[in-house]
Amino acid sequence: MVINVPPKVSIVVPVYNVENYLANCLDSLVHQTLQEIEIIVINDGSKDRSGKIIKEYTQQYPEKIKAFDKENGGLSDARNFGIDRSTGDFIGFVDSDDYVTETMFEEMYHLAEKHQSKMVICNIQKVDELGKIVQKLTQIPNMPEKIKLEDNFSIFSDLSYFACNKLFHKSLFKTKRFKTGAHFEDIQLIPQLLLECEIIAQTQSFHYQYLERKDSITKTHTEKGLDILKAVKDVEEIFEKSKYSDKKKELKNFQIFEGVYSFLAYLAFVKKEETFYLMASELEQFMRNRNIKIKDILNYSRFDKNYLLYLPLKKKIFYLLFFAGQKKLIRKII
Repeated sequence: MVINVPPKVSIVVPVYNVENYLANCLDSLVHQTLQEIEIIVINDGSKDRSGKIIKEYTQQYPEKIKAFDKENGGLSDARNFGIDRSTGDFIGFVDSDDYVTETMFEEMYHLAEKHQSKMVICNIQKVDELGKIVQKLTQIPNMPEKIKLEDNFSIFSDLSYFACNKLFHKSLFKTKRFKTGAHFEDIQLIPQLLLECEIIAQTQSFHYQYLERKDSITKTHTEKGLDILKAVKDVEEIFEKSKYSDKKKELKNFQIFEGVYSFLAYLAFVKKEETFYLMASELEQFMRNRNIKIKDILNYSRFDKNYLLYLPLKKKIFYLLFFAGQKKLIRKII
């Protein structure tokens, strides 16, 4: 007699035209050492062989994979679709061109249970298409496995808000979803979920393998980058209603990290001159409205280190030229 054990973790995998990478992603999930999982694969209107690959894996691993087809609605819509159909106590998100270590969800689930944490975080490795490590991204350096948010609230402004390297208790999604029709949905939602946590847990293991695809490096950067500023505004509204609303310094640091530095990192790749100046103007207005001064930005520290000092030279020059008002010079350089 087969006894169906309820899953401890639901892994949501949105899929859109990733036929060259999907098998590698699914292989890493079906071989997880944590047995009590369900892999919710959403084919978000793919036009390539992705649907066929999903069908093959579903036939091979019917006890683990739940597959769904839907019309294309974008990443947020597909993730929300998966959340609505998940039955696990915890939810993880894996992008379908990435992959993870076999022990990722076992370790992260164990940490969630051990520390009664609603959010668990692991480190990320950027890899190329041959699997070579390009960059190691440590998420929370020099801090313990169990972190009480109230006592370590600088994390709110220091954290990288990727959805893919985190495990979330399902209760966090009781009233919240990824914002549809918008880009940079992680920046918009994940800080809101963090504000609902008292304890977060972390592992220094580099479980998540983020694929830096050749065909994604040349992506067009357009005014959709303005959604970064909109995401920050949405977080601000929730922050003011949260129990942490008195922590103004951390909010300002969040505004600087995500609203200024992250936005400028995107702006650096905007090729269309008219769009560049429009977006630069929006950023300046964003800063004025929040009374963010140049000295605040230059003095911003992340994990107790001056952020600007530790950036690569090319980024440092771009930021400093922008802060000095040398936009015409920047245009000549980029």
